[in-house]
Amino acid sequence: MPWIKTIPFAAATGHLKTLYERVTGPGNNVDNIMMMHSLRPHTMEGHMAIYKYVLHHRDNEIPKWFLELLGVWVSSLNHCDYCVEHHFAGMKRLMRDDARADDIRTAIEARDISATPLNGGQQAAMRYAQQLTEAPDEMVATDVDALRAAGWDDGEILEINQVSAYFSYANRTVLGLGCSTKGDIIGLSPGNNEDPDDWGHH
Repeated sequence: MPWIKTIPFAAATGHLKTLYERVTGPGNNVDNIMMMHSLRPHTMEGHMAIYKYVLHHRDNEIPKWFLELLGVWVSSLNHCDYCVEHHFAGMKRLMRDDARADDIRTAIEARDISATPLNGGQQAAMRYAQQLTEAPDEMVATDVDALRAAGWDDGEILEINQVSAYFSYANRTVLGLGCSTKGDIIGLSPGNNEDPDDWGHH
């Protein structure tokens, strides 16, 4: 059980019901992380908007599977099992290479970026995300320079930054309110990148 009251789909009314209907998956399932917002629906609306625009938007240029990987990495660093499980399942589905995905997870759990079956640029992004997560006050311009040197352009660096920052927010929502995966369908996410207003989970 979460540590605060939440309102289930069947009991929702008004604006909360409208929002729930936008974010539901199969069988009117609402992810528990979204239900954490049910007493203040406007915060769910804000959360879903930033989540959709940062991770599931048509104008992103970095492949979605790698953005999901950064989410798994940041969530693992923050010891947020809820987000690790959800987003690893999403990453694995998008990669369509279960063995490689499992090798990535093993390296993440070992905190060994060099062991990930990724290219140098992707590993550089993981290093940036780790520092931003663990020691944000120690970030300096050369951390961004290192991403440029690894082949990322400034727009892609912004994507890496925003995904890393979003997941620390999501992790703290989960960890600070006792959110669990109980009753959730693991790995659902907004599937329609083309429509920023389509929040449906598939």
